[in-house]
Amino acid sequence: MRPLIRRTSRASLRDPAPSKWDYRLQRLMLTPGFVTLVRVGVPMVLVAVIAVNWFSDEARVDALNQRISDAKEAVQMRPEFMVASLDVKGAGPVLEADLRRVLPLEFPVSSFDLDLEEMRETVAALNAVDDASVRVGESGALTVEVTPRIPVALWRAADNLQLLDAGGVFTGVVASRNDRLDLPLIAGDGAQGHLQEALTLFRNAGPLAPRVRGLVRMGERRWDIVLDRGQRIKLPADGPIPALDRVIALHQTNNLLDRDVVAIDLRNGTRATVQLTSEATSALRRVNVEGIEE
Repeated sequence: MRPLIRRTSRASLRDPAPSKWDYRLQRLMLTPGFVTLVRVGVPMVLVAVIAVNWFSDEARVDALNQRISDAKEAVQMRPEFMVASLDVKGAGPVLEADLRRVLPLEFPVSSFDLDLEEMRETVAALNAVDDASVRVGESGALTVEVTPRIPVALWRAADNLQLLDAGGVFTGVVASRNDRLDLPLIAGDGAQGHLQEALTLFRNAGPLAPRVRGLVRMGERRWDIVLDRGQRIKLPADGPIPALDRVIALHQTNNLLDRDVVAIDLRNGTRATVQLTSEATSALRRVNVEGIEE
């Protein structure tokens, strides 16, 4: 008879425990860093390998760049992004002509091709411009709005007549004094650096103002006031305003500057020196001689 229970050898029984390598693999799969590497790192490496292989073909790269360029150009050249004209605000005819000269644009042009900040700096660099803003308006126009420098005086430099603003900054030139008779005239080396003092002297000229032809900076230290009839008022380096007030008082009491006077020298603070014309000096000398002979 066969036995009811079939006996197997001990060697044929399979051990249910994992092998050493299976155990290590299971432990490794429980490690967060390894799981992240498998889920993220491996796909990234595969994508990088594919990308390197794809971009290694120059023909593919050129075709891709061309498609990108065509798509970009198609967007930039849409009508809503086109600028059709230049609109200048706050500038006179001469300044506007200068603006159009330094911004040589050919319209229509895409707004994506305009460097607004560079254009603003170019406009602001003009001598006659104090500040500027550049923007693309809703009407499809490039709007340049400027704050011009306001000239307050003429400076007779070595070879031309220069316009100066209140800060002594050069704003342009004029061909002739007659072009800006409304502005006071200064001359001499360093005159533009003392513009505010010169303007104060002009404002304090009082009854002499209609006769003032200009101010000359002498030795880069002081001012001479030039009047009509070739007369000069030589002011001191220190306290020119009180000295001018003294001359005005002398003129109002004695009509001093209506006489044969070439210059009034106030450089010596203690006394004023009057220089007469040669005719007046000769006549005075004759009167003194005759007085002595009598």
